[in-house]
Amino acid sequence: MPDPTRDAAFDLLSAVLDRRRTLEDALDALPAGLAARDRAAAHRLAAAVLRRMGTLDAVLEPYLRKQPPDPVRHVLRLGAAAVLLLETPPHAAVATAVALARARGLTPFAGLVNAVLRRIAANGAAALAELDGPRLDTPAWLWQSWGTAARVIATAHQNPAPLDLTLRPGVAPPAGGMLLPTGSVRFPAGTHPDSVPGFADGLLWVQDAAAAWPARLLAARQGERVADLCAAPGGKTGQLAASGAAVTAVEQDGRRLERVADNLRRWGLEAELVQADAAAWTPAQGAFDAVLLDAPCSATGTIRRHPDVPHIKRPRDVLALTETQDRLLAAAAGLLRSGGRLIYAVCSLQPEEGAPRVAAVAGHAGLRVEPFTVDELADLPEARTTEGYLRTHPGMWPEIGGLDGFFAARLVKP
Repeated sequence: MPDPTRDAAFDLLSAVLDRRRTLEDALDALPAGLAARDRAAAHRLAAAVLRRMGTLDAVLEPYLRKQPPDPVRHVLRLGAAAVLLLETPPHAAVATAVALARARGLTPFAGLVNAVLRRIAANGAAALAELDGPRLDTPAWLWQSWGTAARVIATAHQNPAPLDLTLRPGVAPPAGGMLLPTGSVRFPAGTHPDSVPGFADGLLWVQDAAAAWPARLLAARQGERVADLCAAPGGKTGQLAASGAAVTAVEQDGRRLERVADNLRRWGLEAELVQADAAAWTPAQGAFDAVLLDAPCSATGTIRRHPDVPHIKRPRDVLALTETQDRLLAAAAGLLRSGGRLIYAVCSLQPEEGAPRVAAVAGHAGLRVEPFTVDELADLPEARTTEGYLRTHPGMWPEIGGLDGFFAARLVKP
C-alpha cells in the first residue's frame, strides 16, 4: 500500500538535495490534498535526514558495494533515519522503504533497499554511536568558518529547536512555558503554536529568543519614527509597534508583506506598510529616529529550524549576500536623522556577514559604532563580544535548548 508520509518525505528530500529548493518551498509544493498529519510527519522525516545526513551516509556506506543512483540513496536515507533517529519499528521502516522504491520506479533496487536496511536495523545503532556526528553532519566550509565554536554549534544542530514566543507587553506567560531570562517564553520542540494559550488571540507570536534581541536593543520609544527594513514576517515589526513607536515596515516581496499585514492584524498592532526595495527606497516624510535592518543573509544561524540550509548554501552565496548587506546598510544610514540610531542584524553564523560589514560601511556612511553595554546584555552576557557587538549561537544555553545564531551591531549618526 502507498505510504503518503514516505512519499511526501521523498519529494521533500529530492527538492532540497537535487534541486536546491528550500524545505519551506518544497513543503508548499506538496499536493494540497495531503492530510496535515501526513504533511507534518513527512517534514519531520525529511528534516531528520537533512539534519543527520553525513552520519546516515557513513552508516550506510559499508553495505553499499557501489554508489547507488541518487533516488535510491534518498530511499535508503529515509529508511535509515526512520529506524535510527525516529524509532520506527524496523519491519515497518524496511517495508515502507521497499514499497517507496517500487512506487518510484526503482524496482530493480528494491532488493538492495531491503537487504541494506535490514542490516541497518540490526547493526546501525552501534555504528551510529561510534561516529563523530557533529563533524560528519557539517559541511567542511561551515565547520572551518565557525572556528573554536564549531563543535558546540554543530552538536546543537543535531536536534530540532524549541518553540519560542514573544509576548505583547503586559501579557502574562502562558501556562506550561518556560520564561527565559530575556523575556521570551519557551515550549518544547514539536509544540504547535496553536496549542499555546493566547496565540490564536494574538497575545504572543513565534520568534526565537535570539531573534527578539535586535528590536529590543533598538529600544524604540513612544512616538519615535522607526523604520523596519526587510520586515517580513513581522515579528520585529510587532515588537517595535508594541513599544508605541510610529513604525514603517518596508518589504520588497509583496506576498511576504501581506504576511506582515496579516500578522499585525492578528496581534492588534499597527504600522505603515511599504512595498519597496529598502536599498532604493526614499521615504516621503523625511528622516527617522531609528532604523532596524535585519538584512538578508545566509541564515546559517537558523539551521536547527531549517536543516536544509547547509545543503543549499555555498560559500559563493555568502559573498553575494555581503554585497547586498553593504548596499542595505548604506541605504539605512541615509534614512537616519542626526543623532539617530541603527541596528544592523543578521541571523547568520558567518563572520564575514557580521563585523566586517559594519566596518565596511560605518565610516563611509558617516556613522560611528556604539557598543552595547554590559548592562544592556546582562541577560545574556556571553553574547557580548569584545568589540561590544551581539553574537549568539546555538551552542549557548545548552541546558535549556540553545538559541539561534545572530549578529547585531548599533551605529549612530552624529
